[in-house]
Amino acid sequence: MTAPAHLRLLPWTGPEGKPCYLSTDDRRSFMSRLADNIESIQLGIAVNLLEQATEVLNDAHAEPGDLHRLAHELAGALTEILRVAVSRGHILATNRPDGS
Repeated sequence: MTAPAHLRLLPWTGPEGKPCYLSTDDRRSFMSRLADNIESIQLGIAVNLLEQATEVLNDAHAEPGDLHRLAHELAGALTEILRVAVSRGHILATNRPDGS
C-alpha cells in the first residue's frame, strides 16, 4: 500500500505493526515535531550502532553470539532508517516547487 503524497509516514507503527500516518500541512505541529525528534534519535542510534559494528567486525576474537546480536540490532536499525527514508522521500516529493 502506498500512502498518498500529502500524508507523512510516522517513524513508529501502530497496533499489529501497521504503519501510522500524519495528515497536516503544519510542519511545526506537535506531532510533526515529535516525529522529527524520534527520527533524529533513530538516526543517532544508527550512527552509534555503525560504530559498534565496525569495532565488532574488526575484532578477530568476536564471539558468534556477539555477531548474532549485532546482526539483529543492525536489522532493527535498518528497518527504522528505511522508514525515515520513505517518510522523507514523501516529504521531499510534496515540497518540490515544480510539483514533480
